[in-house]
Amino acid sequence: MWRSANLFGASFIFTVGPRYKKQSSDTMNTPRHIPLFNFETVDDLLKHLPDSCPLVGVEMMEGAAPLVNFKHPERCCYLLGAEDHGLNANELAQCHSMVVLPGRFSMNVAIAGSIVLWERWRQNDAHHPQPHK
Repeated sequence: MWRSANLFGASFIFTVGPRYKKQSSDTMNTPRHIPLFNFETVDDLLKHLPDSCPLVGVEMMEGAAPLVNFKHPERCCYLLGAEDHGLNANELAQCHSMVVLPGRFSMNVAIAGSIVLWERWRQNDAHHPQPHK
């Protein structure tokens, strides 16, 4: 997920709770390129969201906008649930909007997050390529 965030132009990534473990497979040394923030709870995350930065939940649920129809805000944070339990009721209630990925089953959180970031990039940044750094 961290690598995908870097590839598709995210400004930062974050985790909620103690779920992240350093990956030896990160050959790009991604932490040098994009910061990782850790928050104790979703409420803690909300206290630290940048101004005008809505929280967009990604979850398989009734009423969520299909990803391909979702107009991504200029600035936002995407909140994905853990693979083993998704987003709980409190986390869902904190989101400003919800999107759902196509498919009948939940998927690996890194894959789901990468798809969301790719679709955001495809809708927005793909038409305005940035020079390589």
